[in-house]
Amino acid sequence: MTVELVPTPLTDAQFHALAGEVLSSIEATVDAWLQDDVVDIDTHRTGGLLELSLPNGSKLIINTQPPLHELWLAARSGGYHFKHVNGRWLDTREGHEFFALLSTCASEQTGVALTFKPTA
Repeated sequence: MTVELVPTPLTDAQFHALAGEVLSSIEATVDAWLQDDVVDIDTHRTGGLLELSLPNGSKLIINTQPPLHELWLAARSGGYHFKHVNGRWLDTREGHEFFALLSTCASEQTGVALTFKPTA
């Protein structure tokens, strides 16, 4: 099923700022979990690509796609593309919100209930 999304028009600079906030928010969350001994996830960021290496050896990869103004998430459950719509990143297939789906994928792959949230 494909959801018809009407993306918020963004300039390239706006996209880079918003996508950068998402990646920084994920890194900050993972750092806090490590500090609080919740789960040990290693992060590696190169430009617009953030790789999360999970304790069981699996990975989650978040990648920015500047020409398309999209975020992509690769997980064991599949690949997902997100567009920015009215302040939220929504999956182009089923309309799932980015942080909710990332939380689900991370929880499934680690066996630990994890919740990612956007920074306020």
